[in-house]
Amino acid sequence: MIRKSVLIGNIASFGILLGMPAGEAVAQMQHDEMQSTTPKQPGQFQRIEQPLWVKAAVTAGGFGLIGLELWWFLLSKPKSRKATIERGIQEITVMVDGGYDPSQIVVQAGQPVRLNFYRKDPSSCLEEVRFPDFRIAQELPVNQTTAIEFIPDKPGKYEFTCGMNMFHGVVEVHADTGLRPPFDLVVQ
Repeated sequence: MIRKSVLIGNIASFGILLGMPAGEAVAQMQHDEMQSTTPKQPGQFQRIEQPLWVKAAVTAGGFGLIGLELWWFLLSKPKSRKATIERGIQEITVMVDGGYDPSQIVVQAGQPVRLNFYRKDPSSCLEEVRFPDFRIAQELPVNQTTAIEFIPDKPGKYEFTCGMNMFHGVVEVHADTGLRPPFDLVVQ
């Protein structure tokens, strides 16, 4: 899986390479050739003509980068998943690899929650996860699953972050409606 930052960096590098002029600088003169009293001579500076395909590629790359930025900041939505209930505990696994996946977790209030963080990313920023509202700070060893358990009492959104507060996630707690899955009723 390619990280978004690597993809953006490659696109930006490609755009810069296409935008660079080819060849030598033609507007350079030696210091002794410069005369302050003589008027400009025709042909002193030459315009560097670029092929049409280079101009089109640079323009298309620029529009592509603008579109990518708009999508990234305005249209991308966090990945959301609801925790599954097993033996009375709401449980979900969160992959820690360049961020949190899923970054938005939906649970019910008043029931125990177990978040299993599996850390793949060895960067120092992601070596700890913090839940300030629940007063939890837990180290996450690389290539291991670390379980964090708590009971959310009130509905609301509770943020969790990495140790450097760069990566964020949200535990969205919904009110327990008391509704349970329907059962098949047999009327005789």
